[in-house]
Amino acid sequence: MVSSRFAHFSSSALFILAAALGSAAPSPASCPPEARQPSPGQIEEGTRNARDRGFLWRATRDGRTSYLYGTVHVGKMDWMFPGPEVLRAARSSEVIALELDILDPEVVQRLQEGMAPRPDRVLPEALRLRLRAQLKAACLPEQLLDQTAPEMVATTLTVMAARREGLDPAYAVDAIYASMARALQKPVSSLETPELQLKLLLGSTEAESHAAIESALQELESGKAAPMLARMARVWSDGRLGEMESYEKWCECLETEADRVMMRRMLDERNPGLATSIDLIHASGKSVFAAVGSLHMIGRLGLPALLAERGYKVERVDFKP
Repeated sequence: MVSSRFAHFSSSALFILAAALGSAAPSPASCPPEARQPSPGQIEEGTRNARDRGFLWRATRDGRTSYLYGTVHVGKMDWMFPGPEVLRAARSSEVIALELDILDPEVVQRLQEGMAPRPDRVLPEALRLRLRAQLKAACLPEQLLDQTAPEMVATTLTVMAARREGLDPAYAVDAIYASMARALQKPVSSLETPELQLKLLLGSTEAESHAAIESALQELESGKAAPMLARMARVWSDGRLGEMESYEKWCECLETEADRVMMRRMLDERNPGLATSIDLIHASGKSVFAAVGSLHMIGRLGLPALLAERGYKVERVDFKP
């Protein structure tokens, strides 16, 4: 099974930690490839050949048009360059909104503080040894266990496993739009708080924390984590909305009641708050380009449906081949 804690890819805390680790990873031949900054030539080629990826909706009300863009939080270098339709939507919007603005120093500081180990919790030695083994296999520093909450270590290992599939959180789409907004001199709005995202990833009890770590280790040790992340990323890249909408049938992330409860917490219970934040920006008189994880767009509780309930005319933007 692939735990619902990791299937939605929606943690900016995870992006910050994983991207930092990826840039510091050693590079023996047996290690996954490191993420690298594109060269000037790669930037020129990537911009010239960029195509639209993911899922885009137009949301119109009160004479203004805002946009919902479904993202993915791991990627490849050539995914960093927005296609023409998505770029046009971002340029035409007055505010860029993300789950969290991961280029805001205050947001980063609050995330880093929240990811610190909790002295009131004791990690069983058996789990510690298994996490150390996975850190070593991933070419990540073992001292991470002394610097970061073990749930975050487990989550990071799960997503960093995608590097062996050619994907890396350092190429996450979210960071691109945070950077683009600054280049375009547009304000960036965080739709959530760091504390909310950390609350979702860090167990509320010691037992819940240990269960989450055990689940992540099973996925890593079985080799199931990376292929499932890769499939989710390919579905996003190809814009296969129907397949994304039916993810429950193939994600192996809703097999137990605990999985279903976690998925509701990760998606359904967050979506009304995200919709309210987007609506408040739009209602203030400014159009907004809101980029959040693609699974937040799915179903009757997805953001397109929730905005439609609030009186928006919501239309899917079809990308040209």
